[in-house]
Amino acid sequence: MSRYDSRSGDPTSYRDRRSDSGFGGSAGNSGSVRSSSSRNTYVGVEPTKKLDLDGLTPFEKNFYVESPSVAAMSDREVDEYRKRREITVEGRDVPKPVKSFRDIGFPDYVMQEITKAGFVEPTPIQAQGWPMALEGRDLIGIAETGSGKTLAYLLPAIVHVNAQPILAPGDGPIVLVLAPTRELAVQIQNEATKFGASSKIKNTCIYGGVPKGPQVRDLQKGVEIVIATPGRLIDMLESHHTNLRRVTYLVLDEADRMLDMGFEPQIRKLVSQIRPDRQTLYWSATWPKEVEQLARQFLYNPYKVTIGSSDLKANHAIRQHVDIVSENQKYNKLVKLLEDIMDGSRILIFMDTKKGCDQITRQLRMDGWPALSIHGDKSQAERDWVLSEFKAGKSPIMTATDVAARGLDVKDVKYVINYDFPGSLEDYVHRIGRTGRAGAKGTAYTFFTASNARFAKELISILEEAGQKVSPELAAMGSGAPPPTGHGSFRDRGRGYGGGRSWN
Repeated sequence: MSRYDSRSGDPTSYRDRRSDSGFGGSAGNSGSVRSSSSRNTYVGVEPTKKLDLDGLTPFEKNFYVESPSVAAMSDREVDEYRKRREITVEGRDVPKPVKSFRDIGFPDYVMQEITKAGFVEPTPIQAQGWPMALEGRDLIGIAETGSGKTLAYLLPAIVHVNAQPILAPGDGPIVLVLAPTRELAVQIQNEATKFGASSKIKNTCIYGGVPKGPQVRDLQKGVEIVIATPGRLIDMLESHHTNLRRVTYLVLDEADRMLDMGFEPQIRKLVSQIRPDRQTLYWSATWPKEVEQLARQFLYNPYKVTIGSSDLKANHAIRQHVDIVSENQKYNKLVKLLEDIMDGSRILIFMDTKKGCDQITRQLRMDGWPALSIHGDKSQAERDWVLSEFKAGKSPIMTATDVAARGLDVKDVKYVINYDFPGSLEDYVHRIGRTGRAGAKGTAYTFFTASNARFAKELISILEEAGQKVSPELAAMGSGAPPPTGHGSFRDRGRGYGGGRSWN
């Protein structure tokens, strides 16, 4: 039996959610909040003012019991493990990482799902994030998409829910996960359903672009976990279909992307309706100033864990090619590249605008290429259909905007093409990170124009760090020289693909 299951044997505790019986008593049964003995904050996040908890029922949020094998790890062993797995931590009283699923002691019903999924060992973010989250402290996690961060916060959320009183009629959720896009929200829900079903934890996904009816019915029936995009959730709150009074576990996933998309006012509005002593888990792939400033205001005495270097760098399993082109050369270059690489593999093409997505997709289809597009103006039904066609390989070419593609989990994308260079280097790294996932190799091609010259220097740094070749034209732009009038090609760097065709 898991050490987290022991409380179900206590007649004063909350229901064992794997049975239909349980205690529906008031939340007052839970006793006082347990938290870390240290009240210092990690460097960079200031303590908030003293929390006003008058009238709020205490709740339980510290469930972590260190296993003997983890406790036996020396400081040197801990440091070596973190160094080997590129884990950097900040904060007071940081718990030691766990090396195996057995060490964390999840309930048996959660462990069965982990085993069924075929996971061998925790990912770095899970190894360090699980003990942090289970201690009930606020947590900042800096980790890339695909790092296993969804389960890093969902499995502790399941433990958290199972320790709270069952929902009464009219109660809102206990766990709230905010995500920037519909696609990411649906992916999170799939994981929540898989790992929460055995303990009868109900969830729903709240997002725009689809009828409200089914979402309203889910909320009215009562769900322990709500995964939502900010806009539709505010709509539901203002229509009195739910409330956030019971939320004690708040997750902000891809906080950097939510800020990029202008969601800060909505996030503030939502967080203002949640009790101040909640546990907050704040996830981001990058750590720009605006993300840090929001963390200062929403989190209290947090741990911070960073996976990988804090310097921006690309996945080394991805071959990167950058071609200096003019705007009017792009489409012909794209067609020649597709002729070179098209072998039925999935190809993801990024555009800056929805209009660009539609125009290029229409042109590609007129020229006989099996292309579809996905962006924010598409209906949810159409987006789902496009994704299914792409995943199944029926339409192996998909054009997308950054917003639509954020959080997409499509396996076996072999090529990423940046038709338009993104507005930041962080987005460049995110985009090309759609390929080369789960140990596979991938290739990224990027069209780089004179209007992108301000990114040249940083782009060169990313290429060099990953051991990629930098063309003389790009190097010249990085040193401040005007872009060349004659544009090179990927072929110019000795990279030949498919049938000996040349880009020029």
